[in-house]
Amino acid sequence: MFILDAKDISSLESHLKSQGWILKEEKISQVSVPGEGNMNYVLRISTWDRSFIVKQSRAYVEKYPQVSAPADRVLMEGFFYQTTKADPLIASLTPQVIGIDPANNIMALEDLGLSSDFMFLYHPSRVLDISRLAELTDFLSCLHVNFQGISTRESFKNSAMRSLNHEHIFVYPFMENGFDLDRIQPGLQAAAADYKKDDVLKKEIDHLGQIYLSDGNYLLHGDFYPGSWLQTRQGIKIIDPEFCFYGPAEFDLGVMLAHLHLAGETEAVINFAIDRYSSSIQIDYNLLNQFVGIEIIRRLIGLAQLPLHKTLQEKIELLRFARTLIVSS
Repeated sequence: MFILDAKDISSLESHLKSQGWILKEEKISQVSVPGEGNMNYVLRISTWDRSFIVKQSRAYVEKYPQVSAPADRVLMEGFFYQTTKADPLIASLTPQVIGIDPANNIMALEDLGLSSDFMFLYHPSRVLDISRLAELTDFLSCLHVNFQGISTRESFKNSAMRSLNHEHIFVYPFMENGFDLDRIQPGLQAAAADYKKDDVLKKEIDHLGQIYLSDGNYLLHGDFYPGSWLQTRQGIKIIDPEFCFYGPAEFDLGVMLAHLHLAGETEAVINFAIDRYSSSIQIDYNLLNQFVGIEIIRRLIGLAQLPLHKTLQEKIELLRFARTLIVSS
């Protein structure tokens, strides 16, 4: 198996030529890392005439090598892009695929240029522009409406990645022997203990987890949060759909809304997203609220932490709010 290595330019160049991604006479002028990756090994390849992105998925999470992950996940991401490019709006908001090397779990994508994700939203002084929120919401509703019942639905089961995500969303945050949350923020471990021992809450979460694992009617992005949204010179772009699958539409929308809550956006902003989305698709509001709640909880007491600028008391209040969404629904 060929392994991408930014330091071995000679082998990298030979492999890219063997895939037809660069011409025989082309030479790599520079190899760089386009940004901090979480799941995959990602490089920007520059020649004298152009640049593009290559990414490889391996049998572990790139940021956390101790965490196993399906090695072929980048192929699912490529399949998502290739399938959804049939829709003009989604095609305009996602990168174009240059090529896929299934034998080595490598994909080449267009270079979106200088860009930044939307993780800045968690800073208390930053807010999400309403026009950007409209684009994000329209992407979701377009994806969910226009890709129901397609012939490739069976190919989007993505069972291994769904199981991995299920573990991190519905199981790991509620394990009493999980990692020490006081390393994130002193006092968070004690605050989380009540939720790890809450049998009523955990029963609802187990049920919600089974809904997540069940097949649904809508093609989902699967990880629709600010780390998957890019601001580029060409406008907003959506990336990293490697957790995609056919499931309940409320999951994608719930994840987005949860992060608006975590970012401290106003109820007016959150209601704008709900109203805009619901004009296209009928929503199960109880299920939506539960997915919002579990995403908030897992981001506060699970492994996938965010750069939140919140006091311990603010996190405690968010945890209480999230529990209400789950148990009262």
